[in-house]
Amino acid sequence: MVIVGAGFGGLQAARALGKARNVRVTVVDRYNHHLFQPLLYQVATAVLNPSDISAPIRTVLQSRNTEVLLADAKSVDTHRKVLVVEGGEIPYDSLVLATGASHSYFKHPEWAEVAPGLKTLEDAVRIRERVLAAFEAAERESDPVRQRQWMTFVIIGAGPTGVELAGALSYMTRHAMPKDFRRIDTREARVVLLEGLPRVLNTYPEELSERAKRDLEELHVDVRTGAMVTDIDAESVTFGNERIATRTVLWGAGVAASPLVRSLEVPLDRAGRVQVTPLLTAPGLNDVYVIGDVAAVAQRGKPVPGIAPAAMQMGRHVAKTIRCRLANKPLRAFRYHDKGSFAVIGRGYAVGLLFDKWRMSGFPAWCVWAGVHIAYLIGFRNRASVMLNWGYTFFTKGGRDMRLITGNVLKRMPALAVSLQAPAVSPAPPARPELPASRPAPVH
Repeated sequence: MVIVGAGFGGLQAARALGKARNVRVTVVDRYNHHLFQPLLYQVATAVLNPSDISAPIRTVLQSRNTEVLLADAKSVDTHRKVLVVEGGEIPYDSLVLATGASHSYFKHPEWAEVAPGLKTLEDAVRIRERVLAAFEAAERESDPVRQRQWMTFVIIGAGPTGVELAGALSYMTRHAMPKDFRRIDTREARVVLLEGLPRVLNTYPEELSERAKRDLEELHVDVRTGAMVTDIDAESVTFGNERIATRTVLWGAGVAASPLVRSLEVPLDRAGRVQVTPLLTAPGLNDVYVIGDVAAVAQRGKPVPGIAPAAMQMGRHVAKTIRCRLANKPLRAFRYHDKGSFAVIGRGYAVGLLFDKWRMSGFPAWCVWAGVHIAYLIGFRNRASVMLNWGYTFFTKGGRDMRLITGNVLKRMPALAVSLQAPAVSPAPPARPELPASRPAPVH
């Protein structure tokens, strides 16, 4: 049994098969860690550390029948039943593809460089550094117009990722950062959320969508719906007849299935997902299972959402199907049990749908969202760390000091807006330069 991808679906399948006597499991992933993607935005906004939402795959999967390989899967040869990876091949009897989704820029791949998305830890750290570097650049800037440009942040896409990112970023600029700078007031930062559809959180009921918009506006987020982006460059975003000057654009608008599934040569939907059978197998390939964000599953005329609970249920179903096949027992079609979905907007702000019936908003929804996410985290240490950090942040309205820039961002910085006075009378030793009264701290 070869499982490609150790996300929610792949990890559940491997765990469920971990004690099977007659199954040997090989988990293949390009990273050595499992990532809790729903909280990536909190790493990007310096609320959590990367280690708080990740866990080493080898630590999680320690069953004797399970092997973990660090490899980059390239294609699947279904005729020879081998998974082609960088530098070799891995044979399989049954294959599970749980490789997740990547960013979709709607036929504008050039936007990826100036508008990073949020799918991996590298993405989150990159966004965090881009946001923090923007404030550092604004602190150095002498031109008020360009200073406002550095302090304007545009997020494209008002799905759960965009909404959560916009709320967290606005909250950070108004509560966690004002004391950090002397020349700028981070509370004057502008966060703009653009959505091409008529409302935010379009998959939620309309009343929850409207509540989310009101909560975002209360957090000082400038929400623009019906705003279809037509151009993005290093200094602006254009939609309709309007252009917003900004040096920081973040992408949360679209996703596309991992390109690995294209090598199966089976029907795909518009997002590149495999239109799987009721047993979650690829059409015509009974030994290849496709789950998670790369699987297009419909139930009662509605698509199964691409969220963590759905992927986890798919992973467990695949493991059960394989056990039944080995025991010559009847096979059952996959049935998705909708436990609900939530989107957090800020401290104490959230909206959600519980068991597809009960609509929640405000502080109760935020409490349910927090409890569910802590329960789904891998490992006691991660749960305890996130819970304590959230408690501290909630009551102090601030946060721990995780606003770190680890990369070299000085190349993107403007010229230093500090005029140092000339040295004292020559030829005496150079005097220490006098600093402007508006900046008491030393400047190097």
